Amino acid sequence: MVDRDGEDGDERERSFTVGEAAAELGVTPGTLRNWDRAGKLKPFRHPINGYRLYRETDLRSLRHPNDTQRNEVLGRGVVFNDDGVQVYTADARQKLTEFADGTFQCCVTSPPYWGLRDYDHPNQIGAEPLLDDYIRDLVAVFREVRRTLRDDGVFWLNLGDAYTSGGRTWRAPDKKNKGRAMSYRPDTPQGLKPKDLIGLPWRVAFALQADGWYLRSDVVWNKPNCQPESVKDRLTRSHEYVFMFTKSERYYFDQEPIREPAGNGATKNRRTIWNINTEGFRGAHFAVFPSRLVELCILSATRSGDLVLDPFLGSGTVAAVSKKRGRACVGIEMNPDYAQLAVERIEAETFQASLL
Repeated sequence: MVDRDGEDGDERERSFTVGEAAAELGVTPGTLRNWDRAGKLKPFRHPINGYRLYRETDLRSLRHPNDTQRNEVLGRGVVFNDDGVQVYTADARQKLTEFADGTFQCCVTSPPYWGLRDYDHPNQIGAEPLLDDYIRDLVAVFREVRRTLRDDGVFWLNLGDAYTSGGRTWRAPDKKNKGRAMSYRPDTPQGLKPKDLIGLPWRVAFALQADGWYLRSDVVWNKPNCQPESVKDRLTRSHEYVFMFTKSERYYFDQEPIREPAGNGATKNRRTIWNINTEGFRGAHFAVFPSRLVELCILSATRSGDLVLDPFLGSGTVAAVSKKRGRACVGIEMNPDYAQLAVERIEAETFQASLL
């Protein structure tokens, strides 16, 4: 800690190094640097040794902004804050409003699918009685994501499809997948018929496009180890979509770290069919985001140290991969049990400098 003379030489203001400032605010140095990039702090350089310093008045404004408590800045519901990763137990619809414009470089997420799983939480997204309400809820959430994304940021959205319920009001658990059990099933949407494939991913993608997002790519995530289906009158589903959206016409994107083999040791630009096995995770009763899929999204859309967002964190794959690849991350999860799973997974992850 150092002192700075006031303009008249009779007042002295304390200044703090990066480590000291992080300790004062109860965050990691990585989080502090992310706040620098987001414009929350304005550090200056020591005139002699060139150290980055922070003024006491700036730190005070973060500890008590507008005379509120410090946790208004860190955010209510924080359950983990270490190694540049923060996890919040909160509803993304409210939590995202607390972040400043242009905070995040990238968003990678997989929101709850409509009428497919019960995540055991009141007012959960995915449990809307009407399909249009589900789409409207997602558009509203991702409008906040767009606001908090940097102008050159990229948004990756994974969303699976579903069939109409055909009038069934519940679904029994499956021995191989207990997460399939449902205490409710939404009615067949207006304009569709029983047994129709809804086309959910594209309905949401078009709604987001109409709301202002640039739709840049549609990736088919092929699952070589997809879950078998006992259906006899249609094909077994073995893929989901991953959409690449951007906030602006020009944005940061790097093909190099995600190029794919082309034979004879050569490589080529990554194609839009990604063959990636699904993954399980101890304690989770649902299939989790595959780490390799998330790596492709993060490595192509961020640089080392950039801040990644997942507003539907689930079991924490995006945060764990961010930590592994040297990125900071903010994860928001409504269900406290899933948030705890995410924390355990993040804590077990270690940084790896090598790429895929």
